[in-house]
Amino acid sequence: MNTRVDRPRDAGRISFPTPDTMTPAQLAVYEQIVSGPRGTLVGPLRAALHNPVLADRWQRLGQVLRFETSIPTRLNELAILVTARRWNSDLEWAIHARDAERAGLETAITDAIRLCALPDFGTDAAACEVYEFARQILETGDVDPRTYSAVVTRWGEVGAVELTAVVGYYSMVAMTLNVHRIPLPEEFDASLQHRQGDLSRMPAANGA
Repeated sequence: MNTRVDRPRDAGRISFPTPDTMTPAQLAVYEQIVSGPRGTLVGPLRAALHNPVLADRWQRLGQVLRFETSIPTRLNELAILVTARRWNSDLEWAIHARDAERAGLETAITDAIRLCALPDFGTDAAACEVYEFARQILETGDVDPRTYSAVVTRWGEVGAVELTAVVGYYSMVAMTLNVHRIPLPEEFDASLQHRQGDLSRMPAANGA
């Protein structure tokens, strides 16, 4: 059965099912999402809902990587911000800049990443390690031995696995947002300066 969908004027390349037009399978996943810690359906899940099985698996993985890792929330959000900046994803950036502030990440760090400048981590070695781990994956697809060892020493092998998964997952999120031109909700403004199709590069942390 085809699902009737609405296509707002500014919706970009893809249409979005709404609760009154969803199939039973789509509605079941939608209700799981809005009743969970997200509380609303925004971002890539709006596109993924075209395939409710994909959307269900996606939201379950995303819940783990956003809310249930052993990495402190402010540092998890730091890794997500580095990812959003790399792929120039305005919506991913807007949501997670807000979440990072709520989690206690210093505004100066967020602002530096937005400007593709090296943040001043001061004595916060953990933040510097997470930043460099994420930056290296996004730049090269790998992490050097020293950076990997620093994360394992601090959070164990599970931390290294989780952090890698966070960067990979939010890269998928950013690509979905970018490809389908998923619009920002009204409460957000686009704040990343970039040219269409360009990737942003972050400077290496001191000593990296």
